[in-house]
Amino acid sequence: MTAKIELKIKGMHCTGCEQAIEDAILILPGIVKVKASYIEKTAVIEFDQRLVQLQDIQKAIENKGYDIEQGEAKKKSYFVHVMIFIVLLLLVGGVAFWGKSQMPSIIPKLNAQMSNFMLFSIGFLTGFHCIGMCGSFVVSYSSRPMSKAKTILSHLAYGFGKTASYSAIGAAFGLLGATITITSQMRGMTALFASVFLLIYGLKMLDLTPSLRSFTLRLPKSFTRNVSSNIKTQRSPLVIGLLTGLLLGCGPLQAMYIMAAGTGSPEEGATLLFFFGLGTLGPLLGFGFFANLLSRNIIHDLVRVSGVLVIVMGIMMANRGLILTKSGYDFGSVKKQLEQTIDSIQIDYPKDIKTE
Repeated sequence: MTAKIELKIKGMHCTGCEQAIEDAILILPGIVKVKASYIEKTAVIEFDQRLVQLQDIQKAIENKGYDIEQGEAKKKSYFVHVMIFIVLLLLVGGVAFWGKSQMPSIIPKLNAQMSNFMLFSIGFLTGFHCIGMCGSFVVSYSSRPMSKAKTILSHLAYGFGKTASYSAIGAAFGLLGATITITSQMRGMTALFASVFLLIYGLKMLDLTPSLRSFTLRLPKSFTRNVSSNIKTQRSPLVIGLLTGLLLGCGPLQAMYIMAAGTGSPEEGATLLFFFGLGTLGPLLGFGFFANLLSRNIIHDLVRVSGVLVIVMGIMMANRGLILTKSGYDFGSVKKQLEQTIDSIQIDYPKDIKTE
């Protein structure tokens, strides 16, 4: 007997989550059809009740790191949820400012160094989201019997392939940006355009404005599924890592590729994606440990903290664009104008007036 249900799902951060959820459900017996929607935050499932139960479907979704909305009973206190998010944000921000305080001797390079650190942080935090999407790929090559040394080499090969793939595609997007930005003004406009995408993606990751979910870049689903299928049939960790860069459904990864295009430089684009890709490896390669250590709610909050960092990167990209366009509205120019205004006020103010 066939039944059809619609489940409301919490924790979907990008279109890649759709495939992760669909793949988790389709491997169950008795599944006729499944369609997950990132925009609607739902999964519509047709299944044979004689072969699979609703509880099995819900467990498969939850094992991927998502939650099923089941009324008020399972909802955490809003105040507690907000406090946890603030604590995580302060911890990440504290580490960032600590890193800044450790580099007083390289002030001229501070912005670039902090950008790389922030990129690594974004990669690390969104790496927890990668557990649900790419964890099965790691399992596919590490589940075979092998020595500890070979396991480590397999992880290194996967990490190298994944980071190299991200870097190469980042360089390609940087080259694309360079080909359409002949003048400094055009580079600045491209950077401003990219900053808008980053800000929107950051807000989407925070999930504060549901309407922004409709603003999504989406490759043909057949392409993404084909890449995913090829990855699953591979046994080489290096090839699996290389193919991972083509899974463009990941929202944070899309934001980084757009940011790479905004740099208008293949070198900067490759560097940007290198640090981002490097950051994702920690949570992903240690997902067995992290998955047991952290609850799903904490992992979702970490992704939202990453969204804040993406917004900060968007602001930095916008400032870069304003500098290149020589609009006079970048942070440095505005600060200089304010200082000049304050100085002129101090000069004009009579200094010989004595108070009685």
